[in-house]
Amino acid sequence: MAFGDLGWLHDVDHRAAAVNFAGSLGPRPRNLEVQDLASFDRLVAGGAVNLHGWHAQSLDLRGRAAALKSVNVEGAMFLGCTFDDGMEGNLRSRGALIFPKLEAVPFDPYRAGLYSPAELYSGLATSPYEELPDARIYHWSIQPGQRQRVDATLASALHDHAIGNALDELTRSGPWIRRSIVGVMGGHAAPRGSVEFAEAARLGRLLAREGHAVATGGGPGAMEAANLGAYLSQASDGDVQAALAALAAVPGFRPSVSAWARAAAAVVERHPDGTPSLGIPTWFYGHEPPNYFATHIAKYFANAIREAILLELCHGGIVFLPGAAGTVQEIFQDACENYYGAREKVAPMVLVGRRHWEQEYPAWPMLRSLAEGRAMAGSIHLVDTVEEAVEVLRQR
Repeated sequence: MAFGDLGWLHDVDHRAAAVNFAGSLGPRPRNLEVQDLASFDRLVAGGAVNLHGWHAQSLDLRGRAAALKSVNVEGAMFLGCTFDDGMEGNLRSRGALIFPKLEAVPFDPYRAGLYSPAELYSGLATSPYEELPDARIYHWSIQPGQRQRVDATLASALHDHAIGNALDELTRSGPWIRRSIVGVMGGHAAPRGSVEFAEAARLGRLLAREGHAVATGGGPGAMEAANLGAYLSQASDGDVQAALAALAAVPGFRPSVSAWARAAAAVVERHPDGTPSLGIPTWFYGHEPPNYFATHIAKYFANAIREAILLELCHGGIVFLPGAAGTVQEIFQDACENYYGAREKVAPMVLVGRRHWEQEYPAWPMLRSLAEGRAMAGSIHLVDTVEEAVEVLRQR
């Protein structure tokens, strides 16, 4: 986690945070992020004598006192690490910066990676959702007076910064860097078993088969369906239909998030090697649980930051399925980015459902008026089917 200098303290202000948490704007300092004990031991054994620029995150360094005393630690950062008695004072006196563990918070604010469904739903098989990590974190975040507490603000800001860095690292490495990321936005209310849910799953499957990485808001409804379709993109048609039928037995997360999540976990258990996709949910909407089919989950406390990052990541374009207020907001937030953006940075916007976007929620006429005469004019599209949406992106 590359904090650089102490500028991270300004991340409490959302305007600064939107830049820092995105992790892709401006120069990045050449720091060494040490995220596991094996890496620390290997580096020290390999002859490291100066830890300047090292950022050690959440490591249990007990038993490493001799190694720490043998190296120069001036300019090193230790974030949420555990030391032998007296070692923390020794490191501080020699110029290291120690970020202490933040007690009484149900999450690691210095975490080095994104969440997985199994982590957020740890204990799902035997415990109700209300006792699982995702629910406990949400309940912590809404405790009376929590937003006014400095320690809570600091913990959530550090957490979101860490998630931003982990997301940046993911999308700049491995197979992700070779795949265009396409966002799927749409209503959270589409129940399992509905035509809308099946079509969103079909869209996610088609996009993944085209070689795109699918990203959603990580929640239920169309978001869950798109992540499901991407996850099962290499499965047979029969397996996909069986999964949809199994999920339809629990149409929504009300009245029981536990039953809803267990149905999804059972599908994942039957298909353990699904195609990776991304979900970017938020505890701001804590009443909407994250879906189990996004293999990589970047969950934020700050919703404004989460929305800005989701739009920024989708350089391959965004497909907007029928939705209401939230989806309309996302359409025009994306439109604003394209309206003022450089011609080379304009990303496709594909609205699915002519009747929906021309008559029921007439976003299309306004979008077309905004685009007229701008660089984005050739990048907005209105289609009727998910197949047409995929074809638009194929011809880009």
